[in-house]
Amino acid sequence: MRRGASGIDMDDEAALRQQILALVKRLAKVKTLPRSFVPGATQIPYAGRIYDEAEMTALVDSALDFWLTEGPATDRFEERLAAFLGVKYASFTNSGSSANLLALSALTSPKLGDRRLMHGDEVITVAAGFPTTVNPIIQNRCKPVFLDVELGTYNVRSDALDEAVSERTKAIIMAHTLGNPFDLAKVMEVAKRHGLWVIEDCCDALGATFAGRKVGTWGDLSTLSFYPAHHITTGEGGAVATDSPLLKLVTESFRDWGRDCWCPPGKSGTCGRRFSWKLGNLPEGYDHKYIYSHIGYNLKATDLQAAIGLAQLEKLPMFVQKRKDNFRFLYERLKDHESTFILPKALPQADPSWFGFALTVRPEAGFTRREIVEWLENKGVATRMLFGGNLTRQPAYIGADWRQVGDLTNTDIVMERTFWIGVYPGLTHEMLTYMADQFDAFVRAHS
Repeated sequence: MRRGASGIDMDDEAALRQQILALVKRLAKVKTLPRSFVPGATQIPYAGRIYDEAEMTALVDSALDFWLTEGPATDRFEERLAAFLGVKYASFTNSGSSANLLALSALTSPKLGDRRLMHGDEVITVAAGFPTTVNPIIQNRCKPVFLDVELGTYNVRSDALDEAVSERTKAIIMAHTLGNPFDLAKVMEVAKRHGLWVIEDCCDALGATFAGRKVGTWGDLSTLSFYPAHHITTGEGGAVATDSPLLKLVTESFRDWGRDCWCPPGKSGTCGRRFSWKLGNLPEGYDHKYIYSHIGYNLKATDLQAAIGLAQLEKLPMFVQKRKDNFRFLYERLKDHESTFILPKALPQADPSWFGFALTVRPEAGFTRREIVEWLENKGVATRMLFGGNLTRQPAYIGADWRQVGDLTNTDIVMERTFWIGVYPGLTHEMLTYMADQFDAFVRAHS
């Protein structure tokens, strides 16, 4: 008989665990039974979590180990996520917004020498986007440089990139809007010519490719979100990916209180010099576990979340394909309304991993965005704006220090006339058909 430290028979403990997980699996199968769709009564969300017994048993199995901080599941999740992307490193954090904050903050590290971002340096981005792509620029006392977007792709007008570069420009950070890759060839060419850092915000674009290469592998750093609406979920959660050992080290320093030490939780002396460092104005030999090289945060995630993420990664290829299939169905059904809506489009080199299906109401449509959105919402079809619209018009940015290059005509159109509907894997053929039927009915009623 094998006994653990508690005196409990270890064979009994293993058997109890298996009983618990078997019950969880049974419960999960009940909770995830498909529900019938009732047209007009069943609400059709724009996004949602997709899970089954694999995620629930992984979560409970991790909870039974009671490893509440990052641990072995986190290590495996980071390794497998990096392998999926095709990068060397992925650092798990508590949200996609935190991932953007960490990625931008990493570029301010003194360890980067003359290339570090300093107060007042400029970072190129777009005005049509989600706030937390832009907020880290301001939070690090740098200046956003806002560019306009193209209608249809809703990504940066790449012909304006060169004009945006000034002597203070140090970096570019932009999202692949709704999973649709921006012109990475042009962005990277401009960045290389001017010596700029590039951060790809891939929070909506996990699995998308450009020129046959995954997004998130082109820039110096890339970010992901695992919020329930996204391609995979860990509840809250996100990640920063990079091929650079230095940028990984700096990112994780900012994530982990700003510490200089890189020991994992519960470990000491990884560097072999724990009491031999002389940094800053500290006395020689000060404990390396309590030396701080950056003004950081605690933005770590937990092993419980990583356990869910591991199960979700197994489903990711299917999730991506289902999003593409749903997008294709809606496009085929709605292309008859191209005289009424600007439909989404991708660059020839891009293979999107669609997060949503964006439509812009044309001026000659004879109705407003508000009218079509209210119609859809009243019919049970969830809609969303293209995030913040024109961020320069948002209350938070009035009075902030930013620069604009050219006009923001298309960004204003996005703010006034663009919305999107879901394509997430939980949408059934019946739901998609009903959604398309509601567009047909609305256009007929307003023609």
